[in-house]
Amino acid sequence: MRISYPTALLLAAVLAAGSAVAQNAPSGKKALVQRILALQQGEIEAFARGVVERPAAQMMREAGLALQQQVAPEKREAAGKAIEAEVRKYVDESYPIARDRALKLAPTTIGAVLEAKMSEDELKMLLAWLESPTNKKYQQVASEVRNTFAEKLVGEMPALLDPKLQALDARIRVILGVPPAGAPAPAATTPPARPASK
Repeated sequence: MRISYPTALLLAAVLAAGSAVAQNAPSGKKALVQRILALQQGEIEAFARGVVERPAAQMMREAGLALQQQVAPEKREAAGKAIEAEVRKYVDESYPIARDRALKLAPTTIGAVLEAKMSEDELKMLLAWLESPTNKKYQQVASEVRNTFAEKLVGEMPALLDPKLQALDARIRVILGVPPAGAPAPAATTPPARPASK
């Protein structure tokens, strides 16, 4: 069967268009990774929030110590509220920047690793798990599970670790040459009087 010249041109144009669409459309693995990243967006955003909040929380702890040591008692409450307001402002301004950057980096970091290290079948299984009702239910109870575990572990730690921490404190005090915790401070000794020179 012979194809006419106009039909051949039309067929060539359709094939070229189809090829261009195929090149621009995500491959199987790329499409799967994009779907996985979309499902993980909440976790990526939460990680970005942690990146912003972690140093702010450390600064709050240090500021709390400084308030107790360096600020007059009658000014502490006002200073504490002012510090909290500044930290809140920092988080409110910084989180969107960190979130947007995290979401932009995810495809070239997380996505690239998933695409390189996992087969298409493995990505399909992972996607099926992430979309499964079991995983969705697990995500709903995961924070409760973590909180319950953390509360129990933290509650048991003093009985297990306090004796070791006290022993460590005692050893450090010996190295530093300071009195044991709770011991009265040594009385100030006056140097012996020098004999009067003649």
